[in-house]
Formats: sequence, C-alpha cells, structure tokens
Amino acid sequence: MGNDSNTSPRSMANRAVTAATVGTALEWFDFTLYGVVAATVLPKLFFPAMEPGSALLASLATFSVGLAARPLGAIICGHLGDKIGRRNLMLGTVSAMGITSVLMGLLPTYAQIGILAPILLVLLRIIQGFALGGESTGGQLMALEHAPAARRGRYSGLIGMCAPLSQIVANAVLLLLSASLSADDFMSYGWRIPFVMSFLLVLVGIYIRMRVEETPAFVQMKQSAVATVSSPLRDAFKLHWKTILRLMLFFCGPTAMFYLAVVFTLGYLTNTLGIPKQTGFTLLMIANACAIVGSIMGGLLSDRIGRKRTLLLASTATFIMMMLYFPLLETKDFATMAIAMGLFLGFTQVQTGIQPVAFAEAFPTNVRYSASALAFTGASLFAGGPIPIVATWLLNLSNGSPWALVALVGTLNVISFCMIAIGPETAGVDMNRLDSVDEVAGNQHAQVRHANS
Repeated sequence: MGNDSNTSPRSMANRAVTAATVGTALEWFDFTLYGVVAATVLPKLFFPAMEPGSALLASLATFSVGLAARPLGAIICGHLGDKIGRRNLMLGTVSAMGITSVLMGLLPTYAQIGILAPILLVLLRIIQGFALGGESTGGQLMALEHAPAARRGRYSGLIGMCAPLSQIVANAVLLLLSASLSADDFMSYGWRIPFVMSFLLVLVGIYIRMRVEETPAFVQMKQSAVATVSSPLRDAFKLHWKTILRLMLFFCGPTAMFYLAVVFTLGYLTNTLGIPKQTGFTLLMIANACAIVGSIMGGLLSDRIGRKRTLLLASTATFIMMMLYFPLLETKDFATMAIAMGLFLGFTQVQTGIQPVAFAEAFPTNVRYSASALAFTGASLFAGGPIPIVATWLLNLSNGSPWALVALVGTLNVISFCMIAIGPETAGVDMNRLDSVDEVAGNQHAQVRHANS
C-alpha cells in the first residue's frame, strides 16, 4: 500500500505513534495473557504426563523461553533495523507476532498429538519472544524519529503507557471469559479466544504501518554514504558502549520497580499478608490505572522541563515510595494500600514513559536501533525477569521481612539516579546527528576546560 505524497509530517507522525502503540500494546497483552495461562491452563493440557508440580515448572519454563529469546531478537533486529530501515523490520515483527499468537490459540494439546504439542509450544514461544524483542525498540524509533522535536516526550509517554494499559485489558478479558464460561469450557476453548482475537490487533498494526513512511532520520542517513556503517551492532559496542552501559544501568531501577509492583506484590499481598486474591487483583488494577497517568504525565513534563530534570524528580519520588511501600501495605487498609501501590507504580511509570525518547535521543541514527535495543534488553535481562524470583528468595531468607528486598531495589534506584545525574540533557537534540549525546557533552566540556586554561 502506498503512502499519500501530500501527507503532512504531523499526520505521518501521528500514524507512526499509533503504529508503535498498537505493536507495544500487543506485546504486553501477550506477556500478561501467556503468564496467566502458563500458570493455570497449559500444565494440564500440554504436560499431563508429569506430576502437577513438575508440569507447572515445565509450563512456566516455556514462559521463560520467550523472555530468553527477546535479547536475541533485540540484537539481530536492531542490527537489521539500522541496515534496512525501521518500517520494513516493523512490518516483519508485527506479522510474526500475529501469526504465532494465532497458532498458539489453535495448537493441538498433548492428548491430541502427544509430545509434539509441548515441542511446538516452545518453538512458537521462541519465535514470539524473538519478534517481541525486535518490536519494542523498533516501534519506539518509528514513532520518535517521525515526531516533531517539541512533542517527542508526549509520543514517548503514549508508548510507555502500553504496559499498564495492556495489563488491565488482558486481565479484564480473562475475567470476562472465566465469568461467562464454565471451568470446563474455559479449559477446553475459552483460553484460546484471546490468542486468536489478538490477530485482529495485528491486522490493524500492519495496516497502519503500511501507511507510515520510513523515518526521516533513516532516509537522510541512507543518503549520506559517510553515515552508513557495515556493522551497526559492532559500531554500537565499539563506539557507544559507555552510553549503552549508562542507559542500561539507569533503566535497571524502573524495570525492577515495575516487576516488583506487578508480579511480586500480588503474591506478597495474598500469601504473606493474607489479603484476598480478588482484593489484591483490584488494587493492582488501580495501580495500573495510576501507571497510565504517570507515563503520560512523565512524557508531557519532559517536553516542558527536560528529560533529565523530570527523571531525577521521578527517581527521587520512587525512592521515597520504596521506603514507605511495605509499611503502608502492612496496614491492610484498602485505601492506604491503593494509594501506596498507585503512587509507587505511577512514579515508576513516569520514568518508563520517558525511556523511549531518552534512549532514542542518546544515539546517532546509524546505530540507534542496535544501541537502544542493547540498553533496553540489558536492563530487562538483569533487573526485570530475575526480580520476582530474587524477591521471593529474599523474603523467605528474611522470614517474611521485606527489608532485604527494599535494600536491593533501593540500591538499584540509587544507581539509576546516579546514571541520570551524570548524563546530559537530550531534549531537542538533532535526531540526524552522527555522534552520541555523551560524546557531544564530553566535547563541550573539553572545550570549556580548554577555554578556561
């Protein structure tokens, strides 16, 4: 499908952010949906030959396989995205996501095809994880390289809100299905419906992306032979490793906080504090609603007062809430717990709402996809997936006391704050440049020192 030649840059930017939002929303919809069925439905349907505990572990392992495939997808898709363009790669990743989601929903069970069923499930999960790894960073760049400089933060906040929004939608869909179907019907076919229906979202994403032109920054880079590099991934490592490391360490804090809030807290409320599961679920929905507001507000505020200042304020507020979080939960008062969870996840999501634009503005066009993907995936790998497991281990080690966990996550928050503090402001930078913002800042400091000497 061709693009309208007279489409305005503003209209094209709106299409780009819509395309990015749909793709990111699908990513998190899948994350929540698969996590729930992996713990409830899949052990019985795909691992019935095992005893229940082993079947649950095997099913959750398929969930982890998808997470493990994401870094590989991010690295390879990042390299290709810097070589062949953001638009072409995004059409490929969103198509792969849609096809694998539908195939998961249609997959025969162990009772129907035997050992081939769990093998195909793992294979589909690997493909899906690979595609999602490339999707997250690519979608962000599609939107932000089209966005006007003064509105990049706003667009970034819209992308950042997809995680909590999709959690609300996915849980609402599962609640609706479980309430309207009998337990046998849900186990038989009900769990498949969201996977198959997610293909509709993919079709919308493909349609929108086919109407989005390649980003201006990538087009301009391709027109300059000097800007094109033979190996973007190698150059990202070689020339920009300091910036990648700084941004990865910065995002470890918000990533750990997010997983602590949405994965660990529900178990802590129900298992340690004895809060009814339905109450915990309601509190988590309220917190996710606050997170949507936090993401949008973070993006908007970063356009007004800068990325760095907004991130420093949000990081400080998150640290304060981290210190108060568990004592407030231990009151077991619904309103108090709702405020604690809402503020904690809301301030965390302020930073997540700024992450897409902070990463995109930090790197030059010719390695932006590769470098951003490395930083983003590194934070998820080190501070995302392990946090719920480590948190549970620390809680058991401390006989139910949360303070060892507070010390760990608080330390990650302090490191994150320091990485923000030593980094330069990026708001309004030229997205077509060929050096990183850290290099620009370093050159400016050197010039100032030379002028003063």
